[in-house]
Amino acid sequence: MTQPVKSAWKLPLALTGGLVAGAFGGWLAGGHVASGVALVAIAEIVLLLTHLRHIAKPIMSLSSKPPEDAPYDVPYDPRHDRFMMRSRRLAANLHDLRRAAGNLPDAIVLLDQDQHVRWFNHAAESLLGLRRPQDRGVVLKEKLHNSELAGWLEEPSPEPLNDVSAPGAPSRHINVTLLPFGQRQRLLLARDISHMSRLEQIRRDFVANVSHELRTPLTVIHGYLELLDPEDVPHLAPVLSEMRAQSKRMGQIVEDLLTLSRLETQDHVSEERVQMAPLLATLRKEAEALSQGRHSITVENAANIDLLGSPKDLHSALSNLVSNAVRYTPTGGRITIRWERTADGANYSVTDTGYGIPADHLSRLTERFYRVSSSRSRDSGGTGLGLSIVKHVLGLHQARLDIRSTPGQGSTFTCCFGRERLLAPETHEARSAE
Repeated sequence: MTQPVKSAWKLPLALTGGLVAGAFGGWLAGGHVASGVALVAIAEIVLLLTHLRHIAKPIMSLSSKPPEDAPYDVPYDPRHDRFMMRSRRLAANLHDLRRAAGNLPDAIVLLDQDQHVRWFNHAAESLLGLRRPQDRGVVLKEKLHNSELAGWLEEPSPEPLNDVSAPGAPSRHINVTLLPFGQRQRLLLARDISHMSRLEQIRRDFVANVSHELRTPLTVIHGYLELLDPEDVPHLAPVLSEMRAQSKRMGQIVEDLLTLSRLETQDHVSEERVQMAPLLATLRKEAEALSQGRHSITVENAANIDLLGSPKDLHSALSNLVSNAVRYTPTGGRITIRWERTADGANYSVTDTGYGIPADHLSRLTERFYRVSSSRSRDSGGTGLGLSIVKHVLGLHQARLDIRSTPGQGSTFTCCFGRERLLAPETHEARSAE
């Protein structure tokens, strides 16, 4: 074998070793991102095997011994044997890796720049409904035209799609990701999350049922506590006062859990006009009642527009942000409620001069019962569910929550609404005509 040929084979051998290590290292690391990297590496190995298959026949046709009719002046080179052994070992390794990729539980589909299917594994047959060999070369979005994935595939850079029905098995749920791959190619990954969806539904049902069961006994306990007059038993007055406060707090936790359960089962909200000027006035009165003169509260309405959505749910979410600001701002602090237009829509924000929140806590604030400081939250009387309710309400209104905070200086919680939710305010004549 000539030196150029020998050097040419060093590259695929080195590449194969790297890809094998990367693929199985990523797969053993676990996690969605690591699994995705491992799958990409395996897919590259599959492509390499496809290209090597075209040169397999010429390689395999080389004999380890010189043919009988070979000219006597052509010497036998033992390096041919080593070349053949390397080639066979490389082909066997790539074949094993291709079989491993084919048997992965996550669906893998390799697409070219025009979304033609170049290759897919066995899981893609059960989850996406692809069939061999007739679906090789078809346009994937045309093949899946009756599913939610069709419109998603038409987007230029689609975001990961979570919890959708599998086209090949409607009773199963999948998460789908589209990754750039190679030169203008893409790799579609679909993971079966049916088991996780069932567990999540069980959790929702459990929380809702337990909350319903707790509501009645708590109402009875709170009612009897209200009947007891501290003046009749002065030595128990502090105890009765604390029992009433904690009973009321437990009742509020149950109500918030029921609200969350309801929001989680909803996929849409009522489409009504929410008049922001009266709502902002109501929020100010609630803040002043909770503050009892301990804070300076300001309302700025620069947007002069209304919202389209659920009045009850939006009031609950926006009020939660105001009550949190009052609870976590020391006496003498300032609280500003703003409603203003932006380039993308409109923002409702609540700014305080409170304790502030360390940066490492910001990403977890919307989790249920998450506490930055358990002692401070307990003293404030909060339930730990307010920001979870805010997040779910905004999600149902295609809005998002942005949190910015500096420890020792204060925080700003902003609800960002899109243009599609904005309405011009009604005129007095229009309201009179109704």
